Amino acid sequence: MSTADALVKQPPRPAVRADRPAVDAPRCDPLRIAARFSPLLGLAVSIGLVWWGWQAGVLRSLENLQAFIDGLGAWGPIAFLMVSIASVIFPVIPGGLLVVAGPVLFGPLEGTLYNYLAVCSGSFVNFAIGRQVGLGLIERMFSPKAVVKALGWTRSPHFTRVFATAIALPVAPDDLLCYLTGTTRMRWRTYLLIILTCKPWSLIAYGLGVSALLVKFVPW
Repeated sequence: MSTADALVKQPPRPAVRADRPAVDAPRCDPLRIAARFSPLLGLAVSIGLVWWGWQAGVLRSLENLQAFIDGLGAWGPIAFLMVSIASVIFPVIPGGLLVVAGPVLFGPLEGTLYNYLAVCSGSFVNFAIGRQVGLGLIERMFSPKAVVKALGWTRSPHFTRVFATAIALPVAPDDLLCYLTGTTRMRWRTYLLIILTCKPWSLIAYGLGVSALLVKFVPW
């Protein structure tokens, strides 16, 4: 059989689906492993802190908790902001817990302001990472199904409206969307405007709402 006949008889290669990652990440990818197990680590740390707080008496009452935070001085808000920003960029601790914790620890107004500063700052970093690094890193940090679903939103001709609506809602996957938006043609100015104007509504609805229920029903 000639080389030409062999080439003709070779079966055609299957077409690559548009919703599949361009390069399959290796199974032993350290970043993928860290992203998969970091929520469990964050949950374990959170449980450990709650146990310590209960044993130390800090969580025995709301007054004790707020007195402990006041005793930290300026380091209390600084630590909260740093941890909250980090949780937006790399979700070791579920961001929803910190959004609820803000008003409980610092009061409704101050806590919501800290949440706003932290979430906006982290969202800006996510957009910058997506713009500079591209889709490859994002596919390693998040599950393929979540990335494929969110990519479908970015391909919508009305993505700017979709993104603004998602940011205003308290249940949307904001972190992933912010990363992926950095890979689109959305301009920095548009992105900043959406984050700064739409994010307060989700923080008020979720942070203040859930924290108010927590304070009301937790037997402190």
